[in-house]
Amino acid sequence: MSFTVLASGSKGNSTLVASSRTRILVDVGLSGRETFKRLGESGEEPRSISAILISHEHCDHIYGLATLAKKLEVPIYMTEATYHACARLLSKQLGQKWMCPKVVSFTSGSSFEIGDISVTPFTIPHDAADPVAFTFRSEGVKVAVVTDLGYMPANVRQHIRGCDVLMLESNHDLEMLRVGPYPWSVKQRVLSRVGHLSNEALAEFFARDYDGGAAFVVLAHLSEQNNHPEVARVAAERALGSRRTLLQNRVLLASQSAPLEPIRL
Repeated sequence: MSFTVLASGSKGNSTLVASSRTRILVDVGLSGRETFKRLGESGEEPRSISAILISHEHCDHIYGLATLAKKLEVPIYMTEATYHACARLLSKQLGQKWMCPKVVSFTSGSSFEIGDISVTPFTIPHDAADPVAFTFRSEGVKVAVVTDLGYMPANVRQHIRGCDVLMLESNHDLEMLRVGPYPWSVKQRVLSRVGHLSNEALAEFFARDYDGGAAFVVLAHLSEQNNHPEVARVAAERALGSRRTLLQNRVLLASQSAPLEPIRL
């Protein structure tokens, strides 16, 4: 399998999960043109995409959906509630009614197959219609894409056990958010149980509940206003402690501005 974060952050999120014969785009928060550009930079052919998965309807996860659904003509997988929310938002954005011609509905907690990849969606705590995160299994490898959650509930901790690649949100530093420029109402949303995961909350998970088995840990959805890559990295590496080795728990940082080097397993 291979795992490529094309972009991660409040301006757009998209990740490619691929096996030897299946390629899945997880969220399409970039424009169609920028998505194609970053796929090319990562050595991928856009026309080889098998399907698109949508985690929830926020703009930084679906901005390019209308364009890519039309250009790629592949199945678009999302929950029914997320589809209706996306249709409302995109219809408003486009100024005309938007319908997805190849939508495939799934239910949180029920696994399904896309090609030779088994996908398991699971509920996460976030302020959206029906938000989910995903694990993927193929060829003996398990990877997870888990962002946009206010805390780490038991079901999330259970689903991400045994991963070879673990992409987790490390959105903000608590002190930087506290003194930062956001209005108080936005700060309250970010800090809420349906907001975003802080460096500190992620570090607590690593120190207390993480099984320690991933070859790669990818820190994602870092706030440009309320975080810094090195602050997030230090918090994670300190919490992981002695479990970090050359072959295990290598900490990588997903970027908003450029694709992460593909992880191949």
